[in-house]
Amino acid sequence: MTTRSPDAALRALVRDLRDREFPWTAATIYLANASVGPIPERTRLALEAFNAKRTAPHLLPDRELFPMLDAARAAAARLIGADAAEIALMPSTSAGLNVAARALPLAPGDVVLVSDREFPAIVHPWLALRRQGIVAELVPVTPEGFPDEARLLERLADPRVRALAVSFVQFSNGYKADLARLGAACRAHGAWLVVDAIQGLGASPLDVRETPVDLLACGGQKWLLAPWGSGFLYVRRELVPRLEPVAVGWLAVEGTDDFANLLRYDHRLRSDARRFELPNAFQDFLGLGTSLGLLLELGVVAVDTYTRSLGDLLVAWAQRTGVHVVSPADGPHRSAIVCLALPDPADAHRRLRQAGVICSLREGALRFAPHCYNTVEEIERAIGVMDEVVGNR
Repeated sequence: MTTRSPDAALRALVRDLRDREFPWTAATIYLANASVGPIPERTRLALEAFNAKRTAPHLLPDRELFPMLDAARAAAARLIGADAAEIALMPSTSAGLNVAARALPLAPGDVVLVSDREFPAIVHPWLALRRQGIVAELVPVTPEGFPDEARLLERLADPRVRALAVSFVQFSNGYKADLARLGAACRAHGAWLVVDAIQGLGASPLDVRETPVDLLACGGQKWLLAPWGSGFLYVRRELVPRLEPVAVGWLAVEGTDDFANLLRYDHRLRSDARRFELPNAFQDFLGLGTSLGLLLELGVVAVDTYTRSLGDLLVAWAQRTGVHVVSPADGPHRSAIVCLALPDPADAHRRLRQAGVICSLREGALRFAPHCYNTVEEIERAIGVMDEVVGNR
């Protein structure tokens, strides 16, 4: 593995970013962005200004509220290379995945493939369809604990398989799926590809113009640095008119933009992805749009390169010390997440926290998830604590 280290100019940019957007980082080393990401200062200030107006509702007329939702859809679309008409705002990844599971035209006997050891949010919506005769098939993982993409591709040849649901990045080991390969196979066999993107989007680039994804759900509270209660569902343009939501919000139908004439009840669903939306919390999506603005300014490709360079330091340390690297150490399946299985991970997690280093403990390993505002010095501090844990000092 070639270890990459950020150059001096990039380090200066990160220091400026920390000062402007994440000033609290002077006191805490936060490496748990795959759990909950912080909201930037610009987002906090936007939310505070909104809530100050919200105390007097007449200060928030409709002509100001609905453009907030439009801006969030537009920002989410830019992030993944989609069109705003393909974006439905959602309060969470789970909400988006449930819309996908209920809207796809599945019939009794149809099979949905899901890799075993996935995060529960992408499993349960399909398990719930068993009552309708849908088969949710959990495909065993590889010996390393990664999704067995070769087996998934093999199973897609079965004509009963109608959909594949997969995480962009695995929560427990940081494995990044080859969505281009899986998506191409789904298209070839007439199946849909449904993606849970929350553990990768914002830290790893994904362009749906180049990657054949049919539906993609992502919450905002992790790598997107946005508030809880915000997220979105991407629905490929060609699919939108073919799918009908199980739950219908009053703003999901045509004609409800005219608040002075709401009693026609002409039940025509919108022609774009807004047909899948229920009424949204304006402040949460103001936050989403504002935070996505920061990521779009930085560029997700640049964030990906930078966070991987920080992760390289952790991987190199583990390889030097003989600590097992649970994550892919390099190559196309590598993500911003690095998971290390120290001899006593619970004790290591406790000692890191005592030293002011915040990471996550998942499935018997420490999960490090650095973002755009973290520094080489912070990673070195975490490594110093782990050196003490494994007895290198």
